[in-house]
Amino acid sequence: MITITEKAAMKMVEHVSKDPGAIGIRVGVTGGGCSGFQYVFELAQEENDTDKKIEHADVTVYVDKKSYIFLNGIEIDYTEDLMGSGFKFNNPSAKRTCGCGESFGV
Repeated sequence: MITITEKAAMKMVEHVSKDPGAIGIRVGVTGGGCSGFQYVFELAQEENDTDKKIEHADVTVYVDKKSYIFLNGIEIDYTEDLMGSGFKFNNPSAKRTCGCGESFGV
């Protein structure tokens, strides 16, 4: 299960509403970064047959089957502070993360 906070869901809806072709948000994992894997976060333009679909409030989040293995159990939040704002992935399965929080290892 992937948990999406209310604040993150509101920001996702805001991003999707700016692109008339977007059907939701795509979240995934790709190889790379300081710790081995990087998070992918982008507007979804289409649904793939193997996507896991998570509906929360007024937004739909799509996760490809391979990424779901690494993302199962995470919480997606949106933070705003003096250092900036953005989506934050709280991943309890991550054994290590880089200093910027953009990559992780399992």
